[in-house]
Amino acid sequence: FLLLYFHYYILFYFRLKPVPDEEVIELYGGTQHIPLYQMSDFYGKGPSLKQFMDIFSLPEMTLLSSVIDYFITHGIEFDQVHLYKDISDAIRDVHVKGVMYKWIEKDLEQYILHGDEIYAVLNRLVNHKKKLFLITNSPFSFVDKGMKHMVGKNWRDLFDMVIVQADKPNFFTDRRKPFRKLDDKGSLQWDKINQLEKGKIYKEGNLFDFLRLTGWRGSKVLYFGDHLYSDLADLMLRHGWRTGAIVPELETEIRIINTEQYMHSLTWQQALTGLLERMQMYQDAESKQVLLEWMKERQEIRSLTKNLFNPQFGSIFRTFHNPTYFSRRLVRFSDIYMASISCLLNYDVNFTFYPRRTPLQHEAPLWMDQLCTGCMKTPFLEEMVHIR
Repeated sequence: FLLLYFHYYILFYFRLKPVPDEEVIELYGGTQHIPLYQMSDFYGKGPSLKQFMDIFSLPEMTLLSSVIDYFITHGIEFDQVHLYKDISDAIRDVHVKGVMYKWIEKDLEQYILHGDEIYAVLNRLVNHKKKLFLITNSPFSFVDKGMKHMVGKNWRDLFDMVIVQADKPNFFTDRRKPFRKLDDKGSLQWDKINQLEKGKIYKEGNLFDFLRLTGWRGSKVLYFGDHLYSDLADLMLRHGWRTGAIVPELETEIRIINTEQYMHSLTWQQALTGLLERMQMYQDAESKQVLLEWMKERQEIRSLTKNLFNPQFGSIFRTFHNPTYFSRRLVRFSDIYMASISCLLNYDVNFTFYPRRTPLQHEAPLWMDQLCTGCMKTPFLEEMVHIR
């Protein structure tokens, strides 16, 4: 039974330990290739493999690994399919049946941060005549208590409409569920919904009625969410909305890549790569030995750089020189991404974000070419040459 964490390069874990590459290759018939049809459909759920892509995946992976480890350690026989289904159902029920909400509501101070910066962002947008709406899968009672704690008791004044228990991602594709209105106590009303009114709370519904009733269409809408599939994919690909992804881990990753240790390691790794590319044509015995030493050192630095982020899995955005599968999905389904919506406070409301030009394989960036030909303009490289 394998627990997988999806990167472009896939890491296999069995119980609580990584599986050696040799065992993986033997398991898959002498190859590391896994057919795409096994890996995923549009929403990341393939016939035999599942992508763990959101914050709920962390406890799910941990629980799955721990239960398997416990069963094997104590000699308990189990069917892998039954075990996976039971654990997945248990985690789903904790969420869907409201158990998780009750736990959080008992101690809001511990689980929900006060959002002074969040309030500042929302208030600034409102003051600039922007229309704000909230679409969430959570029930109104939880949303109300959480938002009062985070933003303030008048949080509803900031939004033109609030939609709870929306059943995303079905909300974006299924036309069958109509909107229902809730009163101030959260009780369902029987009215037929012909307009979405500011200050009112609505339950369920669907995006097609939302578009019809609001007229908010296409690239004029910017929608933020923290799940690539449940929040962003359909809106970008099917409806043409602009999308922003909230990735809390980004804060830690940026802090790491700005450390001197990371920059030193990456700079020397790139230098070694350039040397290996340009010097590999020398095949005399002495040169071969030097090349082998460079290759070994490069691999050591690659591992060191990866471990700065996470000793088990490395960065969630990059696996060595490749973007991770999560990172590629992130770029595909979001126009912009950030650690928190409060990051917008660093920019004017009318600020335009322009896309970065990412070099293709045949378009080596100038700094890389300079690095490979010995131009010492890269940070720390001249100093490191003296060290070497």
